[in-house]
Amino acid sequence: MAATELLGLGFEFVEIFAFIVLATVGLAVIFGMMGIINLAHGEFILVGAYATTFAVAAGVPLALAIALGVLATTAFGLVLERFIIRRLYGRLLDSMVVTWGISIVVIQLVRIVFGNSAPGIGIPFGEVSAVDAPTYYFVLAVIAVSVLAGLYALFMWTDFGVRARATMQDEATARSMGVDTERMYTATFGIGSALAGLTGALYAPVLTVTPEYGSTFLVEAFVTVVVGGSSVLVGTILASGFLGSVNAAVTNVAGTFMGQVAMLVAAIVAIRLMPDGITGLLEDVRQKWGESE
Repeated sequence: MAATELLGLGFEFVEIFAFIVLATVGLAVIFGMMGIINLAHGEFILVGAYATTFAVAAGVPLALAIALGVLATTAFGLVLERFIIRRLYGRLLDSMVVTWGISIVVIQLVRIVFGNSAPGIGIPFGEVSAVDAPTYYFVLAVIAVSVLAGLYALFMWTDFGVRARATMQDEATARSMGVDTERMYTATFGIGSALAGLTGALYAPVLTVTPEYGSTFLVEAFVTVVVGGSSVLVGTILASGFLGSVNAAVTNVAGTFMGQVAMLVAAIVAIRLMPDGITGLLEDVRQKWGESE
């Protein structure tokens, strides 16, 4: 394979990997840590995108506009958690129905208030001539990796992370040990909302922002969460790498549509062979390895 083709394939993987990771992390935190299937995840992303585009249209620099998009989505998520979501903890099917309803309401409200499109934002940072593609995609990849590293550090190495994981694994025991479980749920939902808002804000310069903007991210997000398995962060990393590799390889040869088809086929096969996801398979292997020693 020629060097230019290798560069093109590498760029394709970087672009798709970043997209899958950023589309998934917010959903993975809320679903994996809290057991809430948030069918309004796309609309959380939508709020971040709209807040960013309108901030830029008002003259705010893009970096600050992205921060405002994250803040707006975090506030939106915390309000929903306070008045609706916290009544749904432990009620999986109810959470699906209610968040689906929220999704419909938000899309219609956005359409009524802002119309069918939002102001456009130019893609910053120019292009990488070697692959004839925007430099911004590499920035998104760096941010995606940084987000994963930051989440890992937050949930694995901090007191907050220990308390949050204890709350998700056994709420009653955590409460008996003095953990403010309601605050942990609220904080974790706020983090998931902020990550969804960050995704919407970051991709506002790349994608056309319409009331259906959030649906662009949903398939990749849900498929990656399921393929990744119960371990939120490790599952997201491994599933994003696996699905991103399949998508990039096929896209490089047969185009974007076939790449997405190949990714979905790979996801179906993976779920069939690994019902508990990639991290579930790794856990089984680890246990069998331990028993054999």
